Amino acid sequence: MKNKFIASTMILILGGFITKILGFVIKIVYTRIITNDGVNLYSLMVPTYSLLITIATLAMPMAISKLVSEGKKRSLSILMSSVFIMIFINFFLVSIMFFLSKPLAVHLLHNEQVYYLLLAATLTLPFISISSIVKGYFFGKQRMFPYALSNSLEQVIRLFLIVVCLPFFVKKSILIGVVFFVLLNIVSESFSVFIFCFFLPKRTLIKREDLKFDLGTMKEILGVSLPTVSSRFIGNIGFFFEPILLTQILLSRGFTSEYILVEYGAYNAYSIALLTMPSFFIAAISSALIPEISKFHHQGNKEMVKRRLKQALRIAFFIGFLFSLGIFLFRDELLFTLYRTYNGSNYIKILAPFFVLFYIEAPMQSFLQASNKAKKSFSITFIALIVKLICMCFFAYLKFGMYALVFAEIIDIILVVFLCFREIKKEWVVC
Repeated sequence: MKNKFIASTMILILGGFITKILGFVIKIVYTRIITNDGVNLYSLMVPTYSLLITIATLAMPMAISKLVSEGKKRSLSILMSSVFIMIFINFFLVSIMFFLSKPLAVHLLHNEQVYYLLLAATLTLPFISISSIVKGYFFGKQRMFPYALSNSLEQVIRLFLIVVCLPFFVKKSILIGVVFFVLLNIVSESFSVFIFCFFLPKRTLIKREDLKFDLGTMKEILGVSLPTVSSRFIGNIGFFFEPILLTQILLSRGFTSEYILVEYGAYNAYSIALLTMPSFFIAAISSALIPEISKFHHQGNKEMVKRRLKQALRIAFFIGFLFSLGIFLFRDELLFTLYRTYNGSNYIKILAPFFVLFYIEAPMQSFLQASNKAKKSFSITFIALIVKLICMCFFAYLKFGMYALVFAEIIDIILVVFLCFREIKKEWVVC
């Protein structure tokens, strides 16, 4: 039992590595098939799609994982209550999006074709939500192999369908091809749930009362999920305002639109993309940490809580240090090999040393959420976001150019780690 956390983490890291490699191959293949026009069309829809997924899943994997691992209620009761919540949210969200997709596409994104992509994306939301519920159950039971296996096979199915079917739809039109690519999520998420079904307990006795609406369980689930999803929602809102504020200030200070477009693209598409590429390692550690901390925190076993947190932080720091150092030293070679460009190398040179701290953010945030401090995690995210935007605007006004965003990002990383550590210290978990 004492090695279960390490074993779970290693399974998730291995599964995450395989999934990441397959995802990278998928990105190369579908980009070549749908061409630049398709990629640009899809990119217009992605920020809205990410926000919709955040709302539709409502951080259910984390909430379910926490409650299942505590063992206070039957897992089946937790799952059924989650299903009721998801049905209500998705019905509301899908209904709203059928009315709002057209105005969003035409008036905000200024591309009528995105309307069809948003409709397709909306149809995938219930399937993504169901998959998130099942994943939360297996996280809570600390059964990571089914999760790693389903993710890997899901990517294999996606790659197969992209290679075999996508060229046929692209020949019809680029729009039809991109719509098909979005709708692939229905197939992949359904296949993922199908794989999970093989690992569910075979002799589970479903009682009639398990199918009823449990208000108490629902409140517990929402008590964890709402503050957590609020943090992600705030992050999405910040990401939305970031380029708007930066563009307006830089233009007013004499920078050209071409400079902003090129440099912001280099920062996001190359610098940040490369620095965050190993983040699946940290996601694995954080996912394995939540049920462990929840269980021991519920038992009042502070010694084990301390041990698990220290293990997670050490692993995250070690991985972060190695990758940050490697990316710093070989940034030009990596940029050219992956993206055929050197754009963004100057930003990586400044950001990489501080991304060692970025890698320990997720385990610290996961600890707070697993320790019934999700509201505090939300406060930290909100404060850091406001400080980041203010600093970015200040540096941009001083004509720092795109370095205004670079320095603001560094301040955000340091501030989040400091506030998380201070909150953890209050619980006497870290010596």
